[in-house]
Amino acid sequence: MDALMIGISGMRGTIGGSLTPMVVTRMTFAFAAWLKQTQQPANGKHFRVVFGRDSRPSGPWVRDAAAAALTAAGVEVIDLDILTTPGVAMMVQHLGADAGIVATASHNPIQWNGLKFLDRTGIAPHPDEARRIRALYDSNIAECVPVEKLVPATKDSTTHSLHTRRVLERVDVLGISSKRFKVVLDSVNGAGCVATSTLLSKLGCNLIHINNTPNGQFPHEPEPTEANLRQLADEVRRQKADIGFAQDPDADRLAIVDETGRYIGEEYSLVLCAKHILSKKPGVTVANLSSSRMLDDVAAMHDSRVIRTPVGEANVIQAMLSSGAIIGGEGNGGVIDSRIVPGRDSLVGMAYVLQLLADSGKSLSGIVSEIPRYEIVKTKFECRREDAERAVEALKVAFANEKLDTQDGLRIDWPTSWVHARPSNTEPIMRIIAEAPTRVEADDKIAQVRAVVDRALHG
Repeated sequence: MDALMIGISGMRGTIGGSLTPMVVTRMTFAFAAWLKQTQQPANGKHFRVVFGRDSRPSGPWVRDAAAAALTAAGVEVIDLDILTTPGVAMMVQHLGADAGIVATASHNPIQWNGLKFLDRTGIAPHPDEARRIRALYDSNIAECVPVEKLVPATKDSTTHSLHTRRVLERVDVLGISSKRFKVVLDSVNGAGCVATSTLLSKLGCNLIHINNTPNGQFPHEPEPTEANLRQLADEVRRQKADIGFAQDPDADRLAIVDETGRYIGEEYSLVLCAKHILSKKPGVTVANLSSSRMLDDVAAMHDSRVIRTPVGEANVIQAMLSSGAIIGGEGNGGVIDSRIVPGRDSLVGMAYVLQLLADSGKSLSGIVSEIPRYEIVKTKFECRREDAERAVEALKVAFANEKLDTQDGLRIDWPTSWVHARPSNTEPIMRIIAEAPTRVEADDKIAQVRAVVDRALHG
């Protein structure tokens, strides 16, 4: 697939294909125009945008093309160099910048890159604002300033130390260090290599760091799924390690392998972190509608509750801020503590899971065995948005007697299972996700929902 994908948080395309310097420049001019049309500079003089990139080989030219457009538009670029996405989000707030841009394609393979936009709070712009940026891109806007209004670019190299310090402030460093955990970390040669190594070293871990050179040469498919993490699982077993961690290229997602070398998955990242936080102080946690009900079980164990939101990191963060939730995230391995970073952060996830291990004195497999286990089945198929919306309306009628949540498509809840059916925000596809105690039950729920959808779409 060689399409240029433009969604609610930015765009992605293929190098040598749909993503070219001209496309990057055009999109960045649109973002600069959006800034000028919707807000005033925080410093009262000129707009300032922090810019970071993951380690992909195409990163330098994507940065240069974007920086050229920003500078031409009279915006000051603060170059953070190779950096995690949560690190960029943190620096937007720390430096009092007006916005942030990350050159990244997240978990996509090496031939992909793109731009992720952050507003002055460090989170993705609201979907309405994202659509406004897209309209400016479609209009091919390019507003350049005269030479006397150009602002020189600057550099900042303090992010790694600040990020690790903020995470360390939220855990018992001595308590974790006393355990001398043996940890295998797979950074997939991505942006998380430096800061994560520093963090785990400061936590006293005996670190075995594989794929630890931030050159963007991914040694395996970079999405942290079970099929892609066999090297990590094998190394955990070989080293007799306590735990294995895996990051994606921009280090906002975390997957975990237990001490037996078993991939426990991305869904457990948030669940385990919530277990740690809520055991200290019961309260509220937030997750999107497609995240595991294990979170509800953990919250119930600690006299706490879960708020569900539409899919999308920004939706989760907004609900966290409005509810006062300390911990939240998404089932794709995204853990959020808004006190540290207003976004998914694999470093936060690692620190909290290690704190949970230290406090409990149990193995990771032992902790996981105490949490009710479910099977999640995720399906998708090509479908125009208007057709997907028609199918959702049919589902509302067919399952009217069940517990329904209509925030984002439709989620149907039964006592021990659920299905979430929704149109994608970025692609012409419909997703149907089910979770149940067994794979057979999850497949059955998918089949029930798909039968209604097929009748609505095809008669």
